[in-house]
Amino acid sequence: MNGNDMSSRSIEGENPLYLPQAKVYAGSCAVGPCLVTPAEVPDLSELQITLRVIRDGADLYSDVVSVAGLRRRPDDLVRWLFRALDFPVGVVLLTGTAIVPYPGFTLRGARCCRTRRTGWRQSTRH
Repeated sequence: MNGNDMSSRSIEGENPLYLPQAKVYAGSCAVGPCLVTPAEVPDLSELQITLRVIRDGADLYSDVVSVAGLRRRPDDLVRWLFRALDFPVGVVLLTGTAIVPYPGFTLRGARCCRTRRTGWRQSTRH
């Protein structure tokens, strides 16, 4: 399974301490479209993570990183995840990647912003 937990740059950019708020908004975490069992996955060190953003038929951004280049090994992350918690119906662990689009890059139609009256909210303005 793959997942994408996006951060809102407008929230995190205001103050890096706002990272938890930058991860929680409508559409911030997508999972799927399929599930692969551990037996079907090749050696994790051989896997690559690819990001490709296509808008209006044109490649806007693309990058690729190796899972072997992640700071912490996936099996180490799994050990820490299950160290103090139980997940009787399953769990998704998102590792993060080194893929970060250039400054100023945004996804169309899904910006978050802060207002004095309402606090953090999703904005659909471009």
